[in-house]
Amino acid sequence: MLEVTDLRVRYGNVVAVAGVSLSVADGEIVAVIGPNGAGKTSTLRAISGLVRPSAGRISFNGTDIAGWKAHRIVALGLSHAPEGRRLFPQMTVLENLKMGAYLRGNGAALERTLQEVVARFPRLAERRRQRAGTLSGGEQQMLAIGRALMAEPRMLILDEPSFGLAPMVVTEIGRVIQAINRARKVAVLLVEQNARMALSISARTYVMETGTIVLEGLSASLRESPHVKAAYLGG
Repeated sequence: MLEVTDLRVRYGNVVAVAGVSLSVADGEIVAVIGPNGAGKTSTLRAISGLVRPSAGRISFNGTDIAGWKAHRIVALGLSHAPEGRRLFPQMTVLENLKMGAYLRGNGAALERTLQEVVARFPRLAERRRQRAGTLSGGEQQMLAIGRALMAEPRMLILDEPSFGLAPMVVTEIGRVIQAINRARKVAVLLVEQNARMALSISARTYVMETGTIVLEGLSASLRESPHVKAAYLGG
C-alpha cells in the first residue's frame, strides 16, 4: 500500500531524513521507533504532504505522491494524526470530528462515519459538546485519532500517540489502534518513542537513528535484539 524509497528531507542546511526506505502492506501495522531527533516525525510529515521532500519516492497504492499537497493525499485515503494532537481547542469535540471530514461534505455517509467513531470512543460521545482543550490527555489523543478516521482512510499515520500519557492510558491507546486495524481493515504506520508499546502491537518495526533506518524486521524478533533491548527496552 505504501512504499517509501530513499526519502530525504532537509530544513535549509539541516538534514533531517537521509535516505529512508520503508513499506506498509494493506491491513498491516508497522512501527517506527527511535530517539528524539531521529527524523521520525519529518518522515511522516513528508509522507502526508506537510513538508516537501528534497528527494526520494513516496508511492501510495501505486501513485507517486511525493511533493503533493496534504489535502490531495487525504483524498486518496491516507490520514495523519500528528504529534501533539493539534486539535482545535476552542471548538467542541463534535466540531473537531467534523473537521476531519471536511473533504466529504455533509450527508448520510458522513453521519454513519460519525456514529461509528463515537461508538469506538464512548468518552467522545459523552463529551461531544465539550471544548477539546478541556479534555484529558488521553481523551485528546482519542479525539485526534477519531478526527483522522472521519476521512474514511485506508491508511492511518499516527505520530507519538502515547506521548505524555499515563501507562494505563498508553495500554488503552494501543488496544484502540489494534481494534481499529482489525475492525476497519485500516493499515497503520505508527511512530513511537514508547518502543515497548510499539513492538507489542505491530507486525514489523523499523528502528530509525540520525535520519536513517539502522535496523528492521519482525517486531517479535526485534524485541529480542540486543541493540533494541539496550537502547529502547531498558536492557
